[in-house]
Amino acid sequence: MGGSGISSLADRHCVPCRGGVPPLRGEALRQLSAQLSFWKVIEEHHLTKTFLFPDFKTALNFVNRAGELAEQEGHHPDLCLSWGRVDVKIYTHKIDGLSESDFILAARLDRVFFGH
Repeated sequence: MGGSGISSLADRHCVPCRGGVPPLRGEALRQLSAQLSFWKVIEEHHLTKTFLFPDFKTALNFVNRAGELAEQEGHHPDLCLSWGRVDVKIYTHKIDGLSESDFILAARLDRVFFGH
């Protein structure tokens, strides 16, 4: 954590997707995913990560903070809350794939998790 790529992505804001643009593929995905910690690119379609917590209340607090961030950014991840864990899935619905904003949101969720 703490690499310059993560900071630079986390310092940016999501931009509204216009639609009609192709989702990111190949090298563009590799370059952006290299700037994230422990996020997985699945089938060049979405990002996933599991965040672990000591209890349900702490996990719920993360979900609430992630929801506030999503509202601010206008970019909404799928959040699945369980006892002691939150599974996150991110992709841009308008293009049914990944955009740069998905990677920005992932980096910003890491920042929420680590309390920065």
